[in-house]
Amino acid sequence: MSTPVKETAGVTPTTEAAPNARGSAPVSTPQAALIVAEREIVSQVRSKSFVISLVVTLILVLGGIIVGGFFADRGGSDTPVAAVGDVAGELTEADGFAVTSVDDVAAAEELVRTEEVDAAVVADPNSTVGVRVIALTDPPLGVLQALSVQPEVELLDTVTTSDGLRVLVSVVFGFLFMMLAMGSGAMIAQNTVQEKQSRIVEILLSAVPARALLAGKVLGNSALAVGQAAAIAAVAVLGLLLSGQGELLDLLTGPIVWFVVFFLVGFVLVAAMFASGAALVSRQEDVGTVMMPTMMLVMAPYFAVVFLGDNPVAMAIASYVPFSAPVAMPVRMFLGEASWWEPLLSLGLLALAAALVIALAARIYSNSLLRTGPRVSLREALGRGDS
Repeated sequence: MSTPVKETAGVTPTTEAAPNARGSAPVSTPQAALIVAEREIVSQVRSKSFVISLVVTLILVLGGIIVGGFFADRGGSDTPVAAVGDVAGELTEADGFAVTSVDDVAAAEELVRTEEVDAAVVADPNSTVGVRVIALTDPPLGVLQALSVQPEVELLDTVTTSDGLRVLVSVVFGFLFMMLAMGSGAMIAQNTVQEKQSRIVEILLSAVPARALLAGKVLGNSALAVGQAAAIAAVAVLGLLLSGQGELLDLLTGPIVWFVVFFLVGFVLVAAMFASGAALVSRQEDVGTVMMPTMMLVMAPYFAVVFLGDNPVAMAIASYVPFSAPVAMPVRMFLGEASWWEPLLSLGLLALAAALVIALAARIYSNSLLRTGPRVSLREALGRGDS
């Protein structure tokens, strides 16, 4: 059974704000939380590993978008076609052709044989359509479809995104949430356990109450995580502009903004769980065990959008579940499947869940932070504590 650490001189782990070193008025809990948050932010920003990893991530995001746009442009390039006489002028006015004008049919056939063009189009008075298509081995379906006369089509329900783009955006949103939440959450857990191992937490609790310490850790790391998400979003916008993907940017602007907002509230919920879970143990070796449930919940949105992204009903349900809402709702907004009021309702439910989890996490954190030895059970952590 875990035993609480004996209070040492100057260590009073109570919820009342402790006076400062000069004996002046005590620091309020909000002020203490802001001080802890500032400490968390400054320590992370000064870390070379944090700065290097952020810069590398931004470079990869920018490079990936630019390269993806380049290959997308190449994939949509015009079909090389040879044409004879007046046919060349008619094809030049059509979309999707890179026309090479030649003098006669023999020259056109030679370009086809050497595979410099995919097909040749020549005039043929005997044909019902007035032209004849010459190819090497297989009929050029793209050329035939472009030359065929098609009736006008009226679409009653238009789809603005392709299947590939739907999957890509869903995976990117899910991966970003998982990567940033797990990275920052793991840092919270490691710092919490390290402070318990080194007994620094006793010094901290002599200056600030336990709840203020938890609030500061959550607030500081949330600011860092949201800052990273906003930086990645800004770089993504820049990459879309530089690669000439303005239409895609128009579709993504709203969902990106909502993703950052949902991420802020969702990460507060996750950060509280990471901090309170880490307070249950006193050794770094035990962190993985207590963090596994939280990590599984953080990974759930990624797998939900990967495996259920094409299921509107499943995505609608996921957009109201607190742990998957930060990913599912922005994705549904990008796909045009969410009404205007749905993100507001989803965000309200997420904020309510975050408030309940923070209240529960504060109790666990306060009752476990000064306990050393074996892992503290949830029953003990949820019991009435002294702090």
